Formats: sequence, structure tokens, C-alpha cells
Amino acid sequence: MSVGGREGGSALTHALPSPYLLFLGDTTIPGFAKTAFGLRDWAGDRCIGEYALPAATVSTGLTRLTPQEAAARGAKAMVIGVANQGGVIPDSWMPALLDALEAGLDLVAGMHARMADIPALRDTAARLGRGLHDLRTPPPGLPIASGHKRSGRRILTVGTDCALGKKYTALAIARGLSARGLDASFRASGQTGIMIAGEGLALDAVVADFAAGAAELLSPAAAPDHIDVIEGQGSLFHPAYAPVSLALLLGSQPDLFVVCHEPGRTAILGHAHYPVPSISEVIEQTVSAGKLTNPAIRCAGISLNTGALSDADAARVIAETAQGMGLPTADPMRGGPAFDQLLDACY
Repeated sequence: MSVGGREGGSALTHALPSPYLLFLGDTTIPGFAKTAFGLRDWAGDRCIGEYALPAATVSTGLTRLTPQEAAARGAKAMVIGVANQGGVIPDSWMPALLDALEAGLDLVAGMHARMADIPALRDTAARLGRGLHDLRTPPPGLPIASGHKRSGRRILTVGTDCALGKKYTALAIARGLSARGLDASFRASGQTGIMIAGEGLALDAVVADFAAGAAELLSPAAAPDHIDVIEGQGSLFHPAYAPVSLALLLGSQPDLFVVCHEPGRTAILGHAHYPVPSISEVIEQTVSAGKLTNPAIRCAGISLNTGALSDADAARVIAETAQGMGLPTADPMRGGPAFDQLLDACY
């Protein structure tokens, strides 16, 4: 699975010090620790342990270490593994973040609140010669979208909601296509994906007028047989995040898209008064909007997040969805013949 080797990629490259200590803050909701879980699952060789405040109830299962213990074991940075609402860095985290700097670790974060704008962190890092790596800082000079068709092929993951598997699906598809000998690359559009891949662009930090242009930059012209698998963001049906989803859809100009869904989820995350749309509604809306920049856009298949289901229930839901929708359906994390069929439909 490639993450580099494309025109214009240097502006999106992030040289991050590793191994990482994963900071879970005082998190009590697993969904808000998706950055930590994503790094554990897709960059486990770069994760040396976890560190959490006493109030935290979420764990990645990695060894609990203090910043001093992690540094002694070779850690180079502490990553804020939390993606909370609003992307804030609360005051309750500050002693732990300062302690990590004092222990000799850089800090890596993908929050909307930038560490470099917090005087205590900025001054301490400067005094100690440590780095503050804010990944939600867009590169300068982003263009507005041209809308011009680009060479190469593109697959975008879209969702019925946020935080249900678009990143995992894109990573799994890129890895699966590469294993078949195809020239496929994962393109990260969010902070966790950037930490995994070492490059990308956090689209939700871009000024609205330039967001579709940033999506074009994320997946530029490529060889005709090259496949970019682009990490989706939010949902076209999310009352808060739909603008980011639309900009990514229009700018990436996908030839194919995969709909991601979590069986059993009935309400939009953080907006309980909005129901989760059906997979059919997402396909219809994605095709309708995406045709503006790629008239040939179509749905390749469906990715289900069945992590909360038993093996038997997962197999049943996957089979029923495939039959009902007439599209390849799989849980990429379970793999198997169903995922092979989904990969067949991706090229």
C-alpha cells in the first residue's frame, strides 16, 4: 500500500517522530478515542504504550506508561489520541502535556485547537527544544477547485454517519488492492489517517472556499492505472459535517464510492434528533451530487462495521444487505470471501 510517489505530494508530507505514546486524556466514550484506536490498529509497530488521566475509562489495551517510562523505552512523541467534539484541548490535560514535554517527548495532535497557540505549551517546547506537531494546519497556498477531470482512478469512502469506519475501509481496500499487485495508494483526509500514512491533509481545517481545491490537491493527476483510495469524512446527511463531505466528494471526483454503515445505529452521532439515513439514500445523494464533477460516478459496494455483532449475526447482516442492495457487501476487518468480492468491484 503506497502513500507517496505522486505529483505535488511534498506539501502534504508530515515527518512525525515515533514511536508514539498514545494519550487518552480523560475520555469515557470510545468513539472519541478513534485516533488512538486507529493508530493501534494500523500503525501498531509505532505505538509503545498508552497514558491516561485517572478519570479515563477507555483503553486501547496497550501497556500503561508514564511519559518518563515511555521515553525510557524509546518513545519520541506523545500523540493526543482523542478527537473530541470541537477539537479542544481542555485545561485538565495541560499538566500531562507539559509532563510529556519535560520527559523529552514531542507532542503530536490533530485538534482544531493548535498547541502552538497555547502559551504554556509553546513556551515550554521552545525552552526544551521539543516539537509541537499540529496536523490540522493546512499548507499555505491552497487553490480553489478547478473542476477539471484528472488522470488516474479514484475510490472514495462515504458514510451514513461519521465515525463508523470510512478510514478503516479505505485503508483495508488500499491494502487489499496492493496485495493483488495493483498500484493503489491510501489518501488521508483527516488527522488520524495522516498519522498513519505520514502524509495527507485535514480537510475539515480548510477554509470553505478552498476545501474542494484541497481535495483535488490530495489526489492529483496520476498514471491511468493508478488507484487512489481516499478516506471519507463525515456524511452528506450530517447536519454539522455535510459541507466537508460535499467538498471532498466534488474535489476528489471519485469514479467509485463505497458506502460505510454501522448496523443498529439509528441516530446521527451527536445529533440524536436526526435519524441515520438508509444506504439507498446515501447512494442516491452521493451520485446526484458527485455527478457535477464526475458524471460516471457509481457505487462499488457497501462496507459494514459489524464490530458489535457476533460472527453469526455479522454474516447474516452482510448477506442480507448484499442481497437486498444487489451490491458486494463486507466488513473489511473480518475479511473473507465477501471482502474479496468487494475488492473485485473496486477496479
